[in-house]
Amino acid sequence: MQTRLLGLQQQPVSAIGLGCMGMSEFYGASDDRQSLATLARALELGINFFDTADTYGFGHNESLIGRFLKKGGPARRQQVVIASKFGIVREQGKYERRIDNSPAYIRQACEASLQRLGVEQIDLYYCHRRNPEVPIEETVGAMAQLVAAGKVCQIGLSEVSARTLRQASAVHPIAAVQSEYSLWTREPERDMLATCAELGTTFVAYSPLGRAFLTGTVKPEELADNDFRKSNPRFQGEAEHANRLLVEQLAAFASARGLSNAQVALAWLLSKHSHVIPIPGTRRIAYLEQNAAAANLTLSSSEIAGLDLLFDPLQVAGQRYPDAGMVGLES
Repeated sequence: MQTRLLGLQQQPVSAIGLGCMGMSEFYGASDDRQSLATLARALELGINFFDTADTYGFGHNESLIGRFLKKGGPARRQQVVIASKFGIVREQGKYERRIDNSPAYIRQACEASLQRLGVEQIDLYYCHRRNPEVPIEETVGAMAQLVAAGKVCQIGLSEVSARTLRQASAVHPIAAVQSEYSLWTREPERDMLATCAELGTTFVAYSPLGRAFLTGTVKPEELADNDFRKSNPRFQGEAEHANRLLVEQLAAFASARGLSNAQVALAWLLSKHSHVIPIPGTRRIAYLEQNAAAANLTLSSSEIAGLDLLFDPLQVAGQRYPDAGMVGLES
């Protein structure tokens, strides 16, 4: 497994991380035994950058990772770099959310995450979504206090604008910005990626496989009722049809090179930017192994340009979240 450096501390992490959200919620039924086996296989493959959040499964996801770490003892804890997040507050059974960035909530949320994870320090702690009513300086100041107290090693922001990143960086170094970035979600290319490179901030790309749509394996009509993609605009109606035509062309590109769609999509990200770390999520070892292999692939400049053109943002149909999921996103 290739490695990349996280933030100004230059902490080595696997070039491809593991998004753990789907092990607890949003993508239909999950199985803890299967998920724990997948986490173990990830470490065997050299993937050591695990991404979670307090809102995933209402704490279940952090507790699951905590169980995994406890089983492996101190040696396993030293291997794994844990990223978690605060800020999205939801009610059981509802997708809608509110955003809390208040210093009191940040301290409370961090303590709860530390307990669920069973660790003394969170390696990377993100503000999951931004509440514009709370000055970013106030939010980052509270996060910096967690660093000073030894409860957090580095801090990050998720789905913020380049302007917010600059304001935050004036208060405390921001190790990472996590936002959606993939062949079919290209907004970070406007100014965020360049700003991150300038400031020494790593860009962590979540949903790099378009919530599996880019893999060509998802049929919206077969999704479980509790799979949030059923209500995702890009998976519905005419938008789904238009996007599937793009994925079919991606499949032809991948097949001609003896690769999977997923491997091409991940290699595209890794080949374009040395400061980007994709964190594809999966519960299945077979997909994990396929994704991990992409870390050793390199696409040529002409291949990258061809994929850029194929997935021109004007050709992608539908917004990336239902309206409720757009709360807290900065452009």
